[in-house]
Amino acid sequence: MDVATTIIIADDHPLFRGALKQALSSMEGHPAIIEAADFDEARKAAKDNPDADLLLLDLSMPGVSGLTGLIMLRAEHQNIPVAVISASDDTVTVRRALELGASAFISKSSGIEEIREAISTVLEGGMWAPPGYDSDRENDPEIASLIARLKTLTPQQTRVLGMIGEGLLNKQIAYELGVSEATIKAHVSAILLKLNVDSRTQAVIQMSKIGAAAQV
Repeated sequence: MDVATTIIIADDHPLFRGALKQALSSMEGHPAIIEAADFDEARKAAKDNPDADLLLLDLSMPGVSGLTGLIMLRAEHQNIPVAVISASDDTVTVRRALELGASAFISKSSGIEEIREAISTVLEGGMWAPPGYDSDRENDPEIASLIARLKTLTPQQTRVLGMIGEGLLNKQIAYELGVSEATIKAHVSAILLKLNVDSRTQAVIQMSKIGAAAQV
């Protein structure tokens, strides 16, 4: 592991963050650890550290609903691998997380050595799933279709969809992204078409289904 390795730990439980930080700090190279206690802090940490090597993301933090946080972070920070680390490690949640761009799914019940192995695998460019994980096909046709449609969105369209979900108006989104309001309107039209919905509200409902499908 490179000395300059930086890992962001995003989890709202300070004791777990502390234990994870201690475990990772003793890895070869002694990576720099940045902590985030909620989703807003996780986004800020990723923004402030665009060259971070890995972001460890808990799915159940204040400010985010299930897998929607993963979707947003993958759209906003494509160069930072995201490893989900969660207490909810059922096959459905693992599969959906990996399908939506996670580089790893690590169960919180894993031992320290297994967590280190998973993280090392991702840092080396690999993928990780819990031992014994069976990647069966999605058993909910509606969610499978929704995931497929969400994956057709461009990173910028995904960011716009997330901001719509936060209640921002087109003018506010345009300001945040540094583009014209006309550009945002074009993105919204494309989002509605790709998600096969007629309104911003319906688009947000579709996005929320991903969160509801993986509440942990």
